[in-house]
Amino acid sequence: MSRRFLPHGIRTRLLLAVVLSVGVALAVTITAFNLFLGRNLSQEADAVVKARARAQVAALQVENGRLVETEAPEDTSASSLVWVFGASGQALEAPRVGAKLARQARLLSGSRERLLDARGGDVRLFALPVLDGNRRVGTVITGVSLEPYRETRRSALVASLALAAALLLIVVLAARWALSSALRPVSRMTAEAAAWSERDLDRRFRLGDPHDELTQLAGTLDGLLDRLAASMRREQRFSAEISHELRTPLARISAEADLALRRERDSHEYQATLRAVRRDADQLSRALETLVAAARQESGPPRGTADAAVAAEAVIEACTALAGERSVEVALEQPMTPIRVGVDGDVAERILQPLVENACRYSQGRVQITIGRNTDRVTYTVRDDGPGIAERERELIFEPGVRGSAAEDNGDGAGLGLALSRRLARATGGEVDAEPSASGGIVRASLPIG
Repeated sequence: MSRRFLPHGIRTRLLLAVVLSVGVALAVTITAFNLFLGRNLSQEADAVVKARARAQVAALQVENGRLVETEAPEDTSASSLVWVFGASGQALEAPRVGAKLARQARLLSGSRERLLDARGGDVRLFALPVLDGNRRVGTVITGVSLEPYRETRRSALVASLALAAALLLIVVLAARWALSSALRPVSRMTAEAAAWSERDLDRRFRLGDPHDELTQLAGTLDGLLDRLAASMRREQRFSAEISHELRTPLARISAEADLALRRERDSHEYQATLRAVRRDADQLSRALETLVAAARQESGPPRGTADAAVAAEAVIEACTALAGERSVEVALEQPMTPIRVGVDGDVAERILQPLVENACRYSQGRVQITIGRNTDRVTYTVRDDGPGIAERERELIFEPGVRGSAAEDNGDGAGLGLALSRRLARATGGEVDAEPSASGGIVRASLPIG
């Protein structure tokens, strides 16, 4: 069937399929039933006409080569169709019937045992020879009207057709109700989805615990919407973080440039301004690179592996200038055996570098980095001998643009490093957290094992 001729609605298609299937099944059943009934009625007519013939033959006797009727069978009546013919074909007994039927009966008088539908098929005749030993002395012919059997067949056909029509109507109504009930959640989901806008990130179908295919579909779609909403929130957060985290370095660059342009300055002041601009530009570049790396990790590309100690050594080298300015010694405690982390080396460095830089800013003279591992995690622990981290600031310091109370005496930094580090670590399936301590800062980065 061409697609353009198919009904558009799935409900109509399913209903049509049910009606066609049940209709075909009923047609086959009715046809088979009526054929079986017709065959049984035909066999019953055969049995009746044969029984009458044998009963008539049993009532006959042969005397001196002639047929003699001794006693009529009990089921013989005036309306019975029974002919008795002698050996020469003369009618010894005949019912009062039309000439055509009588002629057909006479034609059977010399035949062997046989059945014949006579008078246009309205009467079934049966010829049974009468034997005296091996010699034929006559023929008995009996007949039965087929009209009662045909009437029975007609009644059965009409009744079966009426029953089929009633069953088909019941099936149509039941199927329509069942399909309407079953597809009602789909209609509801369609209406709700059409009413949602791109800002309705928290709207869900919420059809309850899955108990059939449609509620399982709703649950699957809710899960898909959760993932899409999470992705959109990540994009929104990414845009917001770019805006927030780039604002401070850009503002500082603008401020340094404005300050330098207010009046003529000597070369040393210009160099100091350029160094400040360069420092802010570097911070801006690192923020962009970290955000882009986090976005790439969240999109799920294949992740590489790297030597955990090599990544830490690269971070220590990158922080050498800052550590020298603060007179801080940064030491790495090498693991007993090589440990591989399940992220690219540059990603591990971007996660670890803000932790080491913060430790250098607040340390009194020493920063210690240790590397450990368990079943599925590699943990970098960065300790410093500075003022430590208060319990109430344990999570606060990971918010973009927020600096802890220990930063009051330290004007360096923009409060972006720890937020970016945690963002990138979580994008790789890891985490960055801080341990409250009054005797020194302790920050840990746990990453997947390689």
